[in-house]
Amino acid sequence: MKIGVPKEIKILENRVSMTPAGVERLVQAGHELLVEAGAGFGSRLEDEAFAAAGARLVDDVEEVWGEAEMILKVKEPLAEEWPRMRAGQTLFTYLHLAADRELTEAVVSSGIHGFAYETLTVDGHLPLLTPMSEVAGRMSIQAGAKYLESHHGGVGVLLGGVPGVRRGQVVVLGGGVVGTNAARMAAGMGADVTILDVNLERLRYLDEILPANCRTVYSTPMAVREAIRDADLVIGAVLIPGAAAPRLVRREDLAIMRQGAVIVDVAVDQGGCIETCHPTTHAEPTYEIDGVVHYCVANMPGAVPRTSTFALTHATLPWTLRLADLGPVRAVLEDEHLPSAANTFAGQLTCGAVAAAFDMDWRPSREVAAEL
Repeated sequence: MKIGVPKEIKILENRVSMTPAGVERLVQAGHELLVEAGAGFGSRLEDEAFAAAGARLVDDVEEVWGEAEMILKVKEPLAEEWPRMRAGQTLFTYLHLAADRELTEAVVSSGIHGFAYETLTVDGHLPLLTPMSEVAGRMSIQAGAKYLESHHGGVGVLLGGVPGVRRGQVVVLGGGVVGTNAARMAAGMGADVTILDVNLERLRYLDEILPANCRTVYSTPMAVREAIRDADLVIGAVLIPGAAAPRLVRREDLAIMRQGAVIVDVAVDQGGCIETCHPTTHAEPTYEIDGVVHYCVANMPGAVPRTSTFALTHATLPWTLRLADLGPVRAVLEDEHLPSAANTFAGQLTCGAVAAAFDMDWRPSREVAAEL
């Protein structure tokens, strides 16, 4: 199969969807790799490394999309990329369709087979979302600590405090991979951490593994309001696979928060779990509403692209190989797990969670593939 690796064009997105080591594995498996020249520069991966691994370097992005039977990306296709998608082609990337109806309609109408990293499910886990969730969870505390500084509009609190001065108060909404990593990082910096979730078994597990300066709380609207009232930093870390994130903090709730408190909504690429959040970029990462600083960058791991690119490729490569070996139709019909990644197939929406977000019709991917 001809596999294309275009350069990411989202603002300050420096990740690339495949490393040279991954390219070598795919070439050894009999596939042809077309890599856009410069695609790896942001991750400090030179063209020569891709060429040495067996890729064919292509200067024209239109040629990459035009020749490739499968396109590997990191982020969802932007509007200027939509015309490049074509019926029968396979796209493997983070799609995050539930956050954007226009994108969903564009991907469906193109007829491309859209496989999403973030919905591929194995034994209840999301193996292709996990590495970027780990990065984003850890980065959320770094970003929050930075924007708590007064010259960034924050309240001027040091998360770890100092002897005789109270520690920063961090609230983490959601005890999944993002939330766990955020809580661990905040605790490591010396903050007092509260992590909320609705899954009691998960809370018991977190209570066992997290440090003593972390406490677990069962999440209810009242518990969320009580927690954020005294928070210096609030991390939005709620995920429902493939679906829009639930809104846990409402606009009116900002009135009870500290002036200069910071919100980091890691769930923003799925619509956000804070009502006042909307996507921002690394170029302009924050804005302020009611005295509360909002950091809502939709591609946080793009700021640490070398770490993120290697972590992503390590997770996606086995699935990329499987998808390329089988092709999209056989992958959906024969593989146990790849159907969960198929969000669109042959011009039809095939993800129920996305359909529910926009009240759209959908069909199971296996049902659609069986007709091809």
